[in-house]
Amino acid sequence: MTTMLTPGNASGDLPGKPPVVDPAAWQAARDALLVREKAHTREGDAIAAARRRLPMVELDGTVEVVGAEGPVPFLDLFQGRDELVVYQHMWYDGAPHQGQCEGCTTTAWHVKDAVYLNARGVSFAVLTSGPWDEVASYVEFMGYTQPWYSVRGVEAPVGGNMGHIACFLRDGDRVFLTYSTTGRGNERVNGSLGLLDMTPHGRGEAWEDNPEGRAVIGEVREGHPAVGQQACWYWRSDADGNATWGPTSRPVPQWTRPGATQVETLGRKGHHH
Repeated sequence: MTTMLTPGNASGDLPGKPPVVDPAAWQAARDALLVREKAHTREGDAIAAARRRLPMVELDGTVEVVGAEGPVPFLDLFQGRDELVVYQHMWYDGAPHQGQCEGCTTTAWHVKDAVYLNARGVSFAVLTSGPWDEVASYVEFMGYTQPWYSVRGVEAPVGGNMGHIACFLRDGDRVFLTYSTTGRGNERVNGSLGLLDMTPHGRGEAWEDNPEGRAVIGEVREGHPAVGQQACWYWRSDADGNATWGPTSRPVPQWTRPGATQVETLGRKGHHH
């Protein structure tokens, strides 16, 4: 049996923390929020229904992309299934592993295994504008098992601007683009953000609407494109786990990889594409 303690300590409420109440008051507040959560879920269902009703654009399924087995037609990425979801991963040409895109890393890392998509009849792949010789080394270092392909020089929607999730439909040898999203639209695959949104400190980012007096958590040391606890500040860290976007940083999953060593430069020579 779980015992919930009622407030009764001398200090009362804790500064910078949620109010301390008895279980009945907590349940009443939780039930009130649940009404809003259910409405949010139903609106999400309605948006998904509208998404399924979008028109689609036909594209050339024979366009070649380059993967572990060399050039293959885009149609092959379906692996015989009728639906395909791709993530279009940005790339810094010539940069070492630690210099690759931290934002794209969050998306690719959260879809390391597509077994449930496959079971539903959907294939998954990562496309990137990087040259295959660089991409292959990076994929091996990260331990990714989902298929990756270079779309360097390929026009949109297979190539073009990266940083998108895109959905495709196949009908025989015909291929169609049905949906694409970017920015916060990519959050749908990031389970960590969903869990953080359930916590009292949330994502710890300055844009969030927090109660007055709520403690600020985290501090990025250097290199972040904005000041303070801006979005994504914790996506990079140094070898000691300190949040930093400076030259000693890697995207945080890289510190779990065999052979990951301390670094002194991101090695970026320009903007990603």
